[in-house]
Amino acid sequence: MTATAPTLEPAGPLLRRWQVEALRRYDDSGARDFLVTATPGAGKTTFALTLAARLLHRRAVQRVVVVVPTDHLRGQWADAAAGLGLWLDADLPNSVGPVRDGSKGYVATYAQVATKPMLHRSRTEAKSTLVIMDEIHHASDGLTWGDGLREAFDPAKRRLALSGTPFRTRADERIPFVRYEEDDDEIRSLADYAYSYGDALADGVVRPVVFAAYTGVSRWVNDAGDAFAATLGSGSKREEDKAWRTALSPTGRWVPHVIAAVDERVQAQRAAGIEDAAGIILSNDQETARAYAAIAEKVTGQAPAVVLSEDADASQRLSNFTRGQTRLVVCVRMISEGVDIPRATTLGYLCSARTPLFFAQAVGRVVRARGRGESASVYLPAVRPLLALAAEMEAARNAVVRVQPADGHDMEPEIERIEGSGEGWTALDADAQFAHVLTSGRAITAATLDVDEDAADYLGLPGLLSPEDMATVLAARDAKLRRHIEAVSDEPLVAPSTWRDTAEIRKDIHRMVSVIAAKSSKAHSQIHAEVRQAVPGPPTSVADYDTLVARHDFLLALAT
Repeated sequence: MTATAPTLEPAGPLLRRWQVEALRRYDDSGARDFLVTATPGAGKTTFALTLAARLLHRRAVQRVVVVVPTDHLRGQWADAAAGLGLWLDADLPNSVGPVRDGSKGYVATYAQVATKPMLHRSRTEAKSTLVIMDEIHHASDGLTWGDGLREAFDPAKRRLALSGTPFRTRADERIPFVRYEEDDDEIRSLADYAYSYGDALADGVVRPVVFAAYTGVSRWVNDAGDAFAATLGSGSKREEDKAWRTALSPTGRWVPHVIAAVDERVQAQRAAGIEDAAGIILSNDQETARAYAAIAEKVTGQAPAVVLSEDADASQRLSNFTRGQTRLVVCVRMISEGVDIPRATTLGYLCSARTPLFFAQAVGRVVRARGRGESASVYLPAVRPLLALAAEMEAARNAVVRVQPADGHDMEPEIERIEGSGEGWTALDADAQFAHVLTSGRAITAATLDVDEDAADYLGLPGLLSPEDMATVLAARDAKLRRHIEAVSDEPLVAPSTWRDTAEIRKDIHRMVSVIAAKSSKAHSQIHAEVRQAVPGPPTSVADYDTLVARHDFLLALAT
């Protein structure tokens, strides 16, 4: 009797310990549905594609379908699959019915699946299929996405779900193919295999991350023209939110200061041997991102890359930045998760998203390790919601303490992002000042230590500077950054001496509009429109002092 030769698995990349363990867990489970939560940068793509290659080789499945959040990730997954000898079609539109001959499957977006779920269902039924759902939490972005996912892939023979961190969702918005545990009115995903940031750091898979928090005094005015001021990280939740919004406004001094600090860190890391180090500036929205880009060019002397999802060439811009040498990129959500930019070492978290999932995904963009001795840095506002999230990552690394909220501050993960300026409120100005380095669950302020400029060039590299040294250097460089920003500006970004005058004249304008509205029976909005037509410029809520003076004079003449 002739012995049967053993079936060999296809050759693949050298796998990390956790990937081998997860593959073994998958084989042992025999489950149709399998969820892996692995910290950003750990190598979920490699794990998933290795599993896909093995299942295809064993003839357990005949086709692979990958579902991703964005179009850019379609190409990223297809390129990675090609490295394993798998052709996954990244350009298969809904308008083309059958899967193209020669491919092992295709990559689609969640939106694409939700648009024509029955098309994807018929493709799935045509051949036994493994469906890989990347960043599966996106299926809760809208009920139609989750419903479409279930309808399309219910017939799939195998389903693998991936996420960068455990996620929560509302009880009435369960994501298909995910197991949950319930806690009151909230449910939490249950992973079949979990690999945390702490695990990855211990294995040398990700970079250690240091958080540098920046405070400052923010000033704003309400709809009645009353002026307020507060320090980031202090006061009530309402005051802190207003101060946070004001700090993030591109019209103040906080943003230029922190962008300059991010760029300085990138340049220091390049001088220390990470020759292609880069920084990511994360913004709340596209309009603000463009304003940040203009600020970045002004204070750094180099135009940053700008990657916005509404731009037709956004994916190409992102690819160019990934492979290029530009120091900074400004974006909104397009780089917040899934996108692989190994040279990115520094993050400017200049946005107000405060959910644990978004924060972990954003930080994950700069922690992917390439070699020994690299570290990641995150610059962020010194506000309690973000410090608490940073402390949780620190706790995962050190198993020590976490920052506790003070004054009953609301830390619920479903708090929405702060959008725009808010009704009845206008940002005036904000200054920036280094507050502390967060490490090992401790907030370390500047100490009186002797750190020379040579040592400062190695700022943040593991083993070369202590957290205390790092705090001292950042604090010492604060004044230098402030002088630099003033030197490169033709005029101050904001005139601090006139903010009270600006607030007062804006208040007078609102009063006169009310008086004229009462006399003429016109709506306030109509009068404001007439004023802007007579004195062109931005809305009165954000107009500069000279424009406000001209509008004040126009209204005065109109009233008399």
